[in-house]
Amino acid sequence: MSSAPKGKLIAIGGNEDKGRTENVNGPSGHAFIEDGILKRVVDEAGGPNARIALITAASSIPEEVAANYIEAFGKLGVTRVDVLDIRDRQDVKPDMVKRLAHADGVMMSGGNQLRLTTIFGGTAFLELMKRRYRDEEGFVIAGTSAGAMCMSSTMIYQGHSASGLIKGGVKMTTGAALVHDVIIDSHFVERGRFSRLIQAVAGNPNSIGIGLGEDTGVVITGGEMLETIGSGQVMIFDGHEITYSDFADVEEGEPFSIEGMRVHIISKGHSYSVQQRMFTAVRVPVKG
Repeated sequence: MSSAPKGKLIAIGGNEDKGRTENVNGPSGHAFIEDGILKRVVDEAGGPNARIALITAASSIPEEVAANYIEAFGKLGVTRVDVLDIRDRQDVKPDMVKRLAHADGVMMSGGNQLRLTTIFGGTAFLELMKRRYRDEEGFVIAGTSAGAMCMSSTMIYQGHSASGLIKGGVKMTTGAALVHDVIIDSHFVERGRFSRLIQAVAGNPNSIGIGLGEDTGVVITGGEMLETIGSGQVMIFDGHEITYSDFADVEEGEPFSIEGMRVHIISKGHSYSVQQRMFTAVRVPVKG
């Protein structure tokens, strides 16, 4: 078995607090960027002096997205944000690889996760990212929405919540494979994506489904320990104990049945081990 990666992944469900008024509407009124997800990204990358490589390739409005992140990271004291303006495979040049080599961490924006895998798949850029994550303690790869969904070996790229429980309603392909044995979905609670992650796990019961709410994420340590951060909740779907599934037998376009899918709900500070399939609670003192 290969050794655990020394770096960390931070997978975010989208719409993380960037210190703007439109973000001040989280489920628990979370409104302070200084205590939010991006602050954790900065801390894990080494603090305000960290150099963060920003990848906006997934977005259809990369300049606007880049400006938003430069502003948000600036509020946290980070001035060295290196925007890697990559929009197709032709842009993944040696200079971009060199700039990645000098970064302390990476932030991948939201957009279309299929753009990320088709642009970076099989490139020296992705290989360097994987190698640094595997070998370097303190190296951080963060991604929000599409940037989070592309991290897993198996990646959802299409599927509406309404068709999630109909066989074939969810489309999957190979992701960047930064983390294994999981399938990540984003905007999970807000867009009602329960059914599509259930189908993804039904077809891949060896994988743990991770549903990330907005302004919510997981810090992944050792390639498998998930710690929830942010204002919302993470949902875990575990198919290891499924006792009955007709997913393989029903026709495309037909509903399927499953017995024994396990579900966990994990809020800030609680953890989950993918390898041990074990939930770790934070004991909150009882108010007298």
